Amino acid sequence: MAAVLPLADLKQQVRPASWLNSIIKGDCVAALEALPDKSVDAIFADPPYNLQLGGTLHRPDQSLVDAVDNDWDQFASFDVYDAFTRAWLLACRRVLKPNGTIWVIGSYHNIFRVGSIMQDLNFWLLNDIVWRKTNPMPNFKGRRFQNAHETMIWASRDAKAKSYTFNYDALKASNDDVQMRSDWLFPICSGGERLKGEDGKKVHPTQKPEALLARVIMASTKPGDIILDPFFGSGTTGAVAKRLGRNFVGIEREQDYIDAASARIEAVEPLGKAELTVLTGKRAEPRVAFNTLVEAGLVRPGQVLTDVKRRWSAIIRADGTLAAGGEAGSIHRLGAKVQGLDACNGWTFWHYHDGQSLRPIDDLRAVIRSDMAKMD
Repeated sequence: MAAVLPLADLKQQVRPASWLNSIIKGDCVAALEALPDKSVDAIFADPPYNLQLGGTLHRPDQSLVDAVDNDWDQFASFDVYDAFTRAWLLACRRVLKPNGTIWVIGSYHNIFRVGSIMQDLNFWLLNDIVWRKTNPMPNFKGRRFQNAHETMIWASRDAKAKSYTFNYDALKASNDDVQMRSDWLFPICSGGERLKGEDGKKVHPTQKPEALLARVIMASTKPGDIILDPFFGSGTTGAVAKRLGRNFVGIEREQDYIDAASARIEAVEPLGKAELTVLTGKRAEPRVAFNTLVEAGLVRPGQVLTDVKRRWSAIIRADGTLAAGGEAGSIHRLGAKVQGLDACNGWTFWHYHDGQSLRPIDDLRAVIRSDMAKMD
């Protein structure tokens, strides 16, 4: 089963990663304060929605609706809820890495207050994602529109965070080569996925579907990343993280939820390396400058480069620039200059002779990137 760390024990841990893949029992703010600064890559938060339901709700046949009426969703006022929200968001911001991102899900009851507070705390909102439910609960009183969606806010730590993970190419490829949109269609958690106790009742009233968490995790993390869920509940984040080769840390105060989540996560079989490899495009690859090829000895000063049809040629200089016909510059600038164009991709335009044939210098850049990957 997933390790469970009482808060008092967590504060005494000496190994920096002792809390990985564990559930910390305790209040979310206090537990977050015990985690190291800038220690997690992503956060998925499903906080109390502050539904403030008044009285019981019945279907037209007078059967009782199993609505959320738990103590953890009860707040005395909006001011109290806002103070609680500010406290856990501040604690989350401290443990989030500078290039990390946070997801917060909510309904119309709370998400606008949460979003405002996030902006006040300098989180930078990247998207609001609408989760459209294929099987939402009806509005039994018939006095409002059927509430058929929830909203997720996706944000970076601040406006300067430019290197956050976004697996754009993988998402596009999985979406029939069409850019992934910000409205996602998934059913609510039901059937065999819904955890139930021995009495047949739901273990947790707001269990999220694994498909929803899978897309969140696949979109914004890499294998081996650490995902924090400060409101762990039934453990959906941990179960999906384990299956997708990510690490998790959950925070939960209710022992019944901890027990159910632990058993659930224990039963998960992680996918293999081949299944977890993330499709990436050029923009996700590490930047390699042409002078890196010179420094690595893959090309040498004085060596001649040509285009594939040998119409133009240039000499490599020691500083990593090219020279031709009295002109000099970068591989891109000189490639454009000799062709009389405004722009040129020098990596694919310029070729070297490998002893048998002409090959683009981009092949040599791939060698450098391969060596860099081995060092990670």
